[in-house]
Amino acid sequence: MASWLEQLQRELAGRGLTVASIPGKGRGLIATFTFFPGDVILNQEPYASTPNKILVGSSCDHCFTSGNLRKCSMCRVTWYCSSNCQKEEWKLHQLECRAMAALTENRKKMLTPTIRLMVRLALKRKLQNEKVIPSSSIDNYNLVDALESHISKVDENQLVLYAQMANLVSLILPFIELDLKEIAQTFSKFACNAHTICDPELRPLGTGLYPVISIINHSCVPNAVLIFDGRTAYVRALQPIDKDEEVSISYIETAAVTKKRNNDLKQYFFTCTCPRCVKGFDEDPLLEGFRCKNQTCDGFLLPSSGKKAYTCQKCGASRDVEEIKNMRSEILQLSDKASSFLSSGNKAEAGSIYKIIEQLERNLYHAFSTTLLHTCETLLKIYLELQDWWTALTYCRLTIPVYERVYPPFHPMIGLQFYTCGKLEWLLEFTEDALKSLTRAADILKVTHGVKSQFMKELFGKLEEARAEVSFRLSSRHGHDE
Repeated sequence: MASWLEQLQRELAGRGLTVASIPGKGRGLIATFTFFPGDVILNQEPYASTPNKILVGSSCDHCFTSGNLRKCSMCRVTWYCSSNCQKEEWKLHQLECRAMAALTENRKKMLTPTIRLMVRLALKRKLQNEKVIPSSSIDNYNLVDALESHISKVDENQLVLYAQMANLVSLILPFIELDLKEIAQTFSKFACNAHTICDPELRPLGTGLYPVISIINHSCVPNAVLIFDGRTAYVRALQPIDKDEEVSISYIETAAVTKKRNNDLKQYFFTCTCPRCVKGFDEDPLLEGFRCKNQTCDGFLLPSSGKKAYTCQKCGASRDVEEIKNMRSEILQLSDKASSFLSSGNKAEAGSIYKIIEQLERNLYHAFSTTLLHTCETLLKIYLELQDWWTALTYCRLTIPVYERVYPPFHPMIGLQFYTCGKLEWLLEFTEDALKSLTRAADILKVTHGVKSQFMKELFGKLEEARAEVSFRLSSRHGHDE
């Protein structure tokens, strides 16, 4: 009988892919034919998954939707949106339900998403072994077993925590013989292999283990993107991927300077050698740099020798280090004030302070600075929540040129931002602007999200509505002209 690896390779060959060993990177996924932007390279159901918020019932355990939820009456831990989803999960949940129902209320509170993911993984493994749940070439425990745990690089405190977590799992599942050392090692695998399941607008919903997708390596300039529809993971090409080229996705937020990206990648135990990281320090001054004090110049500052001043790389004007230091400390003080207003729920007050911060940052940072970008994103979020559409639109429009600068052309963040922009323009009756924004959104998101999901159908519906309204306005204008 063919080994699990041969079965996997056979399955992938049918999809134009192969698993190969890549120098310096371990395993990776290689294309064996050409993929074009928007093509689905790979899709996979999770081996195990769990919503993020367990006891409050934020999403259905099976399909991750958030509407119409009802609690399982037996264990009072899991939530479902329909009897259909409950049936789909029943074989797995039957055992889990028994285990959860036996827990004391205090123990139930200890059910973090990570613990729950492990419980489900152990149960699925048992049920697949007993042939109660079918396994396939892309859905079997061997794939989990083959994942890298990096346990030898994990620090002592973390190892102690993994051991305690393994212990808790064995208390929850007393009817299964568990190897505690193996469970601790699997927790370490979760840390560098599990994926955050997000909704179409990239808001986190839960965590899942997708062992075939975990074979795909990271790049800060990826040629593919991972997007979820419910809990099904889809990897789609963002640009043409040639035969024999490696498929890559990004594990982290890439709108950041090299140092920040390297720091975010530490949990995965590797150093990124993508083109952006190798020559990263060319773009870093732009992403974190200070602006020239000359208002008409769009240059950025570089530290002068002696560090007493910063000099503009374009016009040579210099800016005093002390002046920059003072401005930064003023911004810092205001930021503390604004975030305390935000956490106490006073959004209007927080918004007005963030507006002052944004003005100060515009005088200090370059227009493409990620610091300034994050302030605009915060302002957008605040004014959307306050339903002040006009102010929200102002900040939404300010973020787009920066997104286009820091992300590749087909990136979901750019598409989603155009979508937000279009929805706001539509609410404010800037119909022609809305049509332009929604068109840009659809052009990008049909590559990253495909065209079949409910989310995309809604976008296409809004686009059609805007198109009809614009042509109606044009024809009525022509009618008046004649």
